[in-house]
Amino acid sequence: MPVQIIEPSTTPEATYKAREVEGILDLYFYRKIGFWLAHFFARLNVTPAGVSLFGALCGVIAGHLYFYRNLGTNIIGMALHVFANALDNADGQLARLTRRESREGRVIDSLADHLIFLSIYLHLALRCSIESASPLVWLLAVTAGISHGLQGAAADYYRTTYLYFVKGGLPVDLDSSMILRSSYRKLRWRDQPWPKFLLALYLNFTRQQEMLSPRLNRLREVSNRSFPHQIPEWFRTRYRISARPMFKLWGLLMTNTRMLVLFIFLFLDQPIWYFWFELTVLNLLLVYLIVRQENMAESLEEAAVTRQTSA
Repeated sequence: MPVQIIEPSTTPEATYKAREVEGILDLYFYRKIGFWLAHFFARLNVTPAGVSLFGALCGVIAGHLYFYRNLGTNIIGMALHVFANALDNADGQLARLTRRESREGRVIDSLADHLIFLSIYLHLALRCSIESASPLVWLLAVTAGISHGLQGAAADYYRTTYLYFVKGGLPVDLDSSMILRSSYRKLRWRDQPWPKFLLALYLNFTRQQEMLSPRLNRLREVSNRSFPHQIPEWFRTRYRISARPMFKLWGLLMTNTRMLVLFIFLFLDQPIWYFWFELTVLNLLLVYLIVRQENMAESLEEAAVTRQTSA
């Protein structure tokens, strides 16, 4: 079996998507551990997708351990959850180290994340219902889960759009639903069931992102027409200056914040409060950030159109 070739003289920083889009906890904890894990799995010739699925398994087990009203058991679940999050970092770092980044890997990574939180929400809802909570706890859990999905989709779109415009990210990270729909129709369930299934998930995810950020989606379309060969430096600079002030707030909608809040409520033996936090605080933050993001996208679109007209 061939050994994966890792880029020479690679440092942890070389595996970041971009330093400014990384959270503090990621920079000083998860990325360090993820870098070591990436080298470890590379020596074992494990693929990034394999790391993603292993992380999903750990996270799903962690979710099950949150079901029990026993703090010791919950703490074991927390430790597994942290390890699963480290693996979630390691899979992308492994892909960048070995130059194996792909759309399929991105979809599998997202699928693993959703499986983890599906397990968490399901087991927390079961725990709350057994503890004589109202049957409405299931409605609360479902709406919180939907909110979680929308928040994650919006935050991911904001980050990948930034990487595309400012850091020259991969075009595959910014696919449009129209292009994906065309690719989806070309695949046949009989011949390629797994690729078609993954593409169906990715298409749905992309539709959510475009629905939540129509102006940002339009900005991408306008930029493709205005700058068909290369995004000019003036646009990169303006996008960076406009977008960076929101990074810390978008970071609050990512996994680390949810894990910290969840751990606090588990220590307090009040896991139902986690659902309310998701529905209230994080949804209000999402609305605020989308409004700011859409205003930014509108301003940048006007600038791009004006430059193209005057050229």
